[in-house]
Amino acid sequence: MTVSTDPRARHARWVAPLCWTAVALEGFDLVVLGVVLPALLKDKAWGLDPNTASLISAVGLLGVAVGAFAIGPLSDLFGRRGMMLLTVASFSVCTLLCAFANGPWLFGVLRFLAGLGLGGVLPTALALITEYARIGRGGSATTVLMTGYHVGAVLTALLGILVLQRFGWQWMFVIGAAPALILVPLMLKFLPESKALERAKEARRNRNPLGVLFRHGYGRATIAFWVTSFMGLLLVYGLNTWLPQIMRAAGYELGAALALLLVLNVGAVLGLLVGGRVADKIGYRRSTILWFAAAAVFLALLSIKLPGASVYAGVLLAGIFTFSSQVLVYVYIARVYPAEARGTGLGAASGIGRFGAMSGPLVTGLLLSAGLAYPWGFYLFAVVAVIGALAIAAVNRDPAPDAPADSPVPDAVPAPES
Repeated sequence: MTVSTDPRARHARWVAPLCWTAVALEGFDLVVLGVVLPALLKDKAWGLDPNTASLISAVGLLGVAVGAFAIGPLSDLFGRRGMMLLTVASFSVCTLLCAFANGPWLFGVLRFLAGLGLGGVLPTALALITEYARIGRGGSATTVLMTGYHVGAVLTALLGILVLQRFGWQWMFVIGAAPALILVPLMLKFLPESKALERAKEARRNRNPLGVLFRHGYGRATIAFWVTSFMGLLLVYGLNTWLPQIMRAAGYELGAALALLLVLNVGAVLGLLVGGRVADKIGYRRSTILWFAAAAVFLALLSIKLPGASVYAGVLLAGIFTFSSQVLVYVYIARVYPAEARGTGLGAASGIGRFGAMSGPLVTGLLLSAGLAYPWGFYLFAVVAVIGALAIAAVNRDPAPDAPADSPVPDAVPAPES
């Protein structure tokens, strides 16, 4: 019996749990601000008002966008393993320092710095998961990874209930940073480097991964992915931020409106678990178009005041298709670009998407202020989902094998239907 001496083979099983944990910490860290904001607004020493709080939130998301743009190419140039270690360590340190901030401006700077690391976690984790997934299971491996984000978000809310009143808001950031004390050493010992990336680097040295996004026919796909990611994250953040208030405007009680937000996120997890399997069976392009189209239909249906429990079913279905649509975009991106530009492609799409994330709450908030959020907010969301579907339909690339972009290999190997 031959025992593999390649550490990548021996440690491959660690990729999924380590990356899942990193994404869960990202989910925790990106949601924790919303959990602690009520306490910060009550702190008279800070003098924080809603406008300044919104600015801090926007600055954090801007950091995430910048981090995604920067870390993606760096992971292609210098390796996924090192970038994953750097991002987890950096955002954990900045998260810990937030607990010691003595005012809103220092707090905002630390949230921006934490965002730089947070932005790099997702594209790096997605690239690693794609490269270590079993053949034919890339879609489900990616969507299971993304359940970590929602688990992290739920844990943040639960910890907020247990910690805020008893210990103070500072402990939320201490708790959010603490897992890195275990995760970083485990990554140092067990997280392998991407074998596909090393092959690509050996075949083609000193390549600029940013250039690959617009060479060899990739330009059209790149623009399409950027448009879709903007629309996908506009939906996610717009709905998560304002759904309860929109449902209040529709005449639902506060308790029911908050319950609908919970149902929406339960649907998100179900959509992730189902969507990846569907993508593996019918193809990445076809499944992503289907998911955005279905999201448009169910979002438009929410403009009608549904009777009884049917509104919960409608919101559940909207959650199933809306939230997982963007994850299927990531699945498709990770399969279209070659290994040498995979992190760059994912990072750029994620970075552009963060501007959609900032736009979603802003545009929906304006509709609420104008008294138009119900039903026009849902019509707007449906149109956004249709644009996402049309943009994905414009992608003109099939999944690429792990070879340099200008290698003759991709043209010699028939690509699977996508």
